[in-house]
Order: sequence, then C-alpha cells, then structure tokens
Amino acid sequence: MLYHLLYPLSDLFVAFNVFRYITFRTIYAAVTALLIAWILGPWVIKKLQELHVGQYIRELGPESHQAKAGTPTMGGVLIIFALGASVLLWGDLGNFYLWLALGVTMAYGLIGFVDDYKKLRSKTNEGGLSAGVKFLALCLVALGASLALYGHPGYSTELPVPFFKLVVPDLGWGYIPLAMFILVGTANAVNLTDGLDGLAAGPTLIAAATFLVLSYVSGNFKTAGYLQILYVPGVGELAVFCGAVVGAVMGFLWYNTYPAQVFMGDTGSLSLGGALGFAAVATKHEVLLVLVGGIFVVETISVILQVGFFKMTGGKRIFRMAPLHHHFELKGWAEPKVIVRFWIIAVVLALVAMSTLKLR
Repeated sequence: MLYHLLYPLSDLFVAFNVFRYITFRTIYAAVTALLIAWILGPWVIKKLQELHVGQYIRELGPESHQAKAGTPTMGGVLIIFALGASVLLWGDLGNFYLWLALGVTMAYGLIGFVDDYKKLRSKTNEGGLSAGVKFLALCLVALGASLALYGHPGYSTELPVPFFKLVVPDLGWGYIPLAMFILVGTANAVNLTDGLDGLAAGPTLIAAATFLVLSYVSGNFKTAGYLQILYVPGVGELAVFCGAVVGAVMGFLWYNTYPAQVFMGDTGSLSLGGALGFAAVATKHEVLLVLVGGIFVVETISVILQVGFFKMTGGKRIFRMAPLHHHFELKGWAEPKVIVRFWIIAVVLALVAMSTLKLR
C-alpha cells in the first residue's frame, strides 16, 4: 500500500524513492509485523482466555506437559494477522508471487483454525479434522497454488540441485505433484515439530530469514547470474513476505517462549509451513528446503520410522517417543535445553544451505 501511495511521489519528494527498494521495504515489513504481534499479543492472549480457548494435552505425552493444559492456543491468528497486515502495508500489491504466498498462508491457516476449533469443541486433542479430510484440504490448496505457478509466464518447471550447477532437470507437468508434495509436506512437518514452547517458532524464523535472502537473489537478474542460480522475474518481492514472516514470528515468540503464554496451534503451524513451502517452490530452491528446514525433516522422519517400526515389530520402538523432541525429553533433557539445541542446529543448517550458493 505504501509502495503504491508514496513511491509515485518520488518525483516531488526524492526521499520517497526509498520505497522502490525491496531491501528497505523488507526491513520495515519485519519491524511492522514484529510490533503488531508484540503489541497485540497481550490482548489476543486475554481474549483467548476469556473464550476458554485452552490447549488439551494428550495423556500419552510426557507427564511434564500436563501442567500446560489450559494454556491459550490458536495463537496462530496473531501471526497471520501481523504477517498479512505488514505485507499489505509494505508489499507491491501488483506482484503475483506476493498474493499467491498470502493465499496459501491464509488458506492453510484457515484449515488449521477449523482443526483447532473442532478440537476445542470435542475437548480432546484428537477431536479435530480427520487425517483424511485435513490431508485432502491441504492438497486442494496446494494443487491450486501449483497450477497457478505452472501457468504463470516466466515460471520454470526446472528443478535445480544444490552443488551441481549443470543438473537442472525439467519436470514439465511432473513439477505440479512435486510442488504439491513440498507444500503439504512442509505444512505437516512444521505441525509435527510444534510440540514444545517455541520449538517450531525458532526454526521457522531461521528458515524464513534464509528464504528472505534466497528470494532477493533469485529475483535479481545480475545476482542470480553471478551465483548461477535460476532467475525468477518478480520473485524478489517475496523478500518482503519472508521479512513479515520473520517479524510476526519474532513478535509471537515473545509470548511463546518457555514457559509459553500462548500456543500457535494448527492455525499457526500449518500456515507457517505453507508459507515456507511456497517460498521454496517459488524461488526454485525446492531441494534446498530439505537442508534449510532440516529440523522439520528430521522430526517428520522420526515419526515415520517410529510408526513403521512399531507396526513391523508388533509394538517395539526406535525412540522412546516420537516426534524426536519428546525422545530427548524422556532421556532427561530439560525442555528449554531441547528447544535451544534444536535452534542452534537450525542456524547451522541455514548457514550450510546459504553456502551452497557458492559451492557449485
């Protein structure tokens, strides 16, 4: 909005010329989203408490988590509002990728909201949307986004492979199911990771900051050429979106850090997962997402291995409990120690991912 209102005035007031720069608008999108989430946080938490929107804790989880029962959940509405308001304020509203990113984020947030609401109505943590219905809904949104990308002029169906500049297969129509898999898989992976105070928020913030950089370089013709990565015209505006994600999550984390005053719920985890998945697909860093979001990947794999091994062996387990963060809790690690160590790993993975831009 400010871009459209103030940049045209740059001929009269040269100071308004700063609104043309993605870097400037990205910084202030992050700051704006952070302030919105931080300022509105106490009011949202109070309203959730008044509405008795409290988290139900599954009995099969670690006993220490029972003390968290009743903590306000669905805090993802705060993240989504701060993110959306900031993007609308600082983004170029004529940009295709910006609107599609917002659409995926809001749609996934709505699916998570319905799931959270049904859990509250049933008063159990297992009373939300059935797995089949949730999966179908996520797939339909992913299909729509993937078709929109496929049909957008200038968007490539090639799949770059990190470390190998000459390995860029063109998937054609096959790119659509791949994009769908990434969107749905990332949303579910973030959702599985959201089991400790701030555990999902930290790696999400780090991944969003990484894709902020990747969006900018992928959307800059000269930089993309220098780094020998695919140039995607217009995708640089996603830096503003990713900046808003960073700010919104930082503001939310102020209240979500241990001990949490509010949980993001599926409303937050699914929307943030969708945002990260879309950023990876739109910037043509699909494979790199495995590294950037390594924490989410490992958490998901731990659940798959645990369930598969349990069924194959008739009740035996690989981990004490899955997802993996619960395994370390049951080994005696204090919750803050698990969280911070996962954050540290997420930072290392992000740095390694960034290094691939030069290692080709």
